[in-house]
Amino acid sequence: MLKSMTGYGRGEGIVETRHIVFELKSVNHKFFEINPRVTRGYQFLEDRLKTYLHERISRGKVDLFLQIENLGESSVEVGVNHSLAAGYYRALSELQERYSLPDGPSLELLCRYQDIFTVHKAPEEETVWRQVLEIAAPTVDSFLRMREAEGERLRADIMEKAGNILSLVDKVEELAPGTVAEYRERLQGRIQELLSDSRFDEQRVLTEVAVFADKVAVDEETVRLRSHFAQLEKLANSDGPVGRKIDFLVQEMNREANTIGSKSQNTEIAYLVVDIKSEIEKIREQVQNIE
Repeated sequence: MLKSMTGYGRGEGIVETRHIVFELKSVNHKFFEINPRVTRGYQFLEDRLKTYLHERISRGKVDLFLQIENLGESSVEVGVNHSLAAGYYRALSELQERYSLPDGPSLELLCRYQDIFTVHKAPEEETVWRQVLEIAAPTVDSFLRMREAEGERLRADIMEKAGNILSLVDKVEELAPGTVAEYRERLQGRIQELLSDSRFDEQRVLTEVAVFADKVAVDEETVRLRSHFAQLEKLANSDGPVGRKIDFLVQEMNREANTIGSKSQNTEIAYLVVDIKSEIEKIREQVQNIE
């Protein structure tokens, strides 16, 4: 099942002594990237959250917001680095004295230097993690269901466009043999006109037509194009992250379409190739959102 890289999930609840809000948002990205914002004092959860999410999300830029409010006794200890605070105080006092500033260092000003304070991990780290998971787990499930639903819409749209392309390929294959026949007729007419004689070297004409037919033959390209679309359908119905594989496959499709266009000596085929490339580009745009 295809999954979109776009998703959103939010969960909130009170677990024992803590009020927990867990929120996820994700957008397209080549790799897995997470930007966690966790309530101060609970940053020790960040690495575990990254590992937990990466086990279920392969690609996408994920913004994680975790807010924890302790409703009981404080589970963290805040300490003060007095030597660092004294250093800041001396430096600020020196600035105030040298430049004759009206105000000296204040508590409010010192509090802006967050490295003065040290926050110790909660002693019940495993308890906090268990409580967070009670909210996070169903939220992540909801988040993934949204990505799956969007992925299904992408799959349907991609396969519809793939069907349109295969119909255009059918038309190319119908028109391709006529290109050689038209060339033979034109070649015979030009030779007869130049020689002003009904007699000419038929073998030479056949040779020229054979060379031309080999140059404009697109059967190999159309066969490969059909093979790519068969592989696309297989990937679209498979489990696991396949966005990169499909992206590579779309590049190969575009390459085959370009080759058909460069070989074509038929105006109708040239127009069909333009339509094929247009549909492939639409697929490529959709693929950028697949995990």
